[in-house]
Amino acid sequence: MKVEQFQAVRGMNDVLPSASPYWAALEETLRQWLASYGYCEIRFPIVEPTGLFVRSIGSVTDIVEKEMYSFVDGLNGEALTLRPEGTASCVRLVIQNHLLHEGPQRLWYTGPMFRHERPQKGRYRQFHQCGVEALGYAGPEVDAELILMTARLWKRLGLTEVSLQLNTIGSSETRARYRTRLRDYFLGHTAVLDEESRRRLETNPLRILDSKNPAMAQIIQGAPSLMEDLDESSQIHFDTLQQLLHDAGQAFELNPRLVRGLDYYNATVFEWVTPLLGAQSTICGGGRYDGLVEQLGGKPTPACGFAMGLERLLALLEMIPVWASRNGPTPEVFVAHHGATGWALRVAEVLREAGVRVLFHAGEGGFKSQMKRANTSGAAFAVILGDEEQARHEVSLKPLRGQGEQQRMTVSEALAIIKSNT
Repeated sequence: MKVEQFQAVRGMNDVLPSASPYWAALEETLRQWLASYGYCEIRFPIVEPTGLFVRSIGSVTDIVEKEMYSFVDGLNGEALTLRPEGTASCVRLVIQNHLLHEGPQRLWYTGPMFRHERPQKGRYRQFHQCGVEALGYAGPEVDAELILMTARLWKRLGLTEVSLQLNTIGSSETRARYRTRLRDYFLGHTAVLDEESRRRLETNPLRILDSKNPAMAQIIQGAPSLMEDLDESSQIHFDTLQQLLHDAGQAFELNPRLVRGLDYYNATVFEWVTPLLGAQSTICGGGRYDGLVEQLGGKPTPACGFAMGLERLLALLEMIPVWASRNGPTPEVFVAHHGATGWALRVAEVLREAGVRVLFHAGEGGFKSQMKRANTSGAAFAVILGDEEQARHEVSLKPLRGQGEQQRMTVSEALAIIKSNT
């Protein structure tokens, strides 16, 4: 009888031992980078109430309408959703735990997000994001800092072919006026609009500007600009932000068609893009969401943040030689043994206690096969233990790289040599 072999869910990928060093290196770089800016890590559940995302992201967005993994809890009938993004969960955490009572918050998080969409390179059903949120800061200097933060990260990672696109979408009143003008404009071009855009015409015409349909590129290019309806405070905020970026030497491109896909955004929006990943060109995006905390039941609080996709960052890093040659943790010592397993286990633990990376032989295999494995392990030394070494409470130390003869000695003597040569 043939036993069924299971496969991972399409669009939800395994991370193999050959790939995990890249993930670990990127995550450690992110942790150090965020600490240098005074951001504190938070962690929140993968599953949240469905209403949290409907209210924050917007009921007529692609995420809520088509991409969320939602279900009803069979125990209590509660509507739940696997988190499709992190900002709403972060705001929920801040409100629930009264963090804003302690003052403004600089927070970050990382982990898997879930969206049910057609998998393709750079776009998966389970993907990982690093999100950064600054809550309680109203001025454009925080917008500028978040942008300069990301620019510094690209330098740390060695990424060069990335560029910044910047826009403002103003206040809710601005967008309401603009939405009316935009709808009137696209109503005059309905014959060119695809089915998705005609549907958005009645729900959220700003999202038509995000369309990648080449047949609509010309009419989108001719659409009226939101800047013509921009309120004074948003204009001042945006002008100041641009000046701050100029003063800091940060290049950017104004993109009046950049609106971002989530309803909670207002004022500043930005994206970092690259030509190296094809259609999935955005590696980081964010902006202000000054109304979201109040919208989710908290006190009125200005806020700004961004998120970046780790899979897309890793795809870029694989193109850099210093990252592409990265290997997993190599053992410093291989412990081979014959007839002295208990003593060998004890010695291996003594070495590990002293901070040495040890690969211990387990399972079948004679001395010859063990030494062959020791030579291919990458270890600098083999520690060899048999009945005679056990009787004397000693070890035999054999260099595996370079010159040197096998010698018998105490564990302390072996440890001193290992530490001075690794």
